[in-house]
Amino acid sequence: MPAKPITIGDHYFPRKGDAAAYFREMLYKYDLGDKVGAADAAFLSAAILLHPEADTKIGAGVASFSVRSADFGTRCFWVNRVDDTSEKFSFDACIY
Repeated sequence: MPAKPITIGDHYFPRKGDAAAYFREMLYKYDLGDKVGAADAAFLSAAILLHPEADTKIGAGVASFSVRSADFGTRCFWVNRVDDTSEKFSFDACIY
C-alpha cells in the first residue's frame, strides 16, 4: 500500500504513520494534567479540525489543550473549551 502524506497546520508528514509518531511523542513529553504548550497547542488546533466529530469536540470554542488520563489508564489529549467543559479526542481520528 503506498504511503499517504498528510499536512496538519504547518507540518507536512510523508506518511500518516509519521504524523502518528509525532502525536505520540508530543503526548508523552507532558505529564498527566499538564496544559499543552503554545506551539503544540497550535498544532493540535489544526489537527482537531480534521477530526470527523470536530464540531462536537470543539463545542463553544477551544481555550486550551491538556494531557490527561482516559479509559483504562491510558493518556490522551483533551480539548478544554471556553465554556469550562472538556472532551478527550483521539489523534488517530484526526489522521486516519
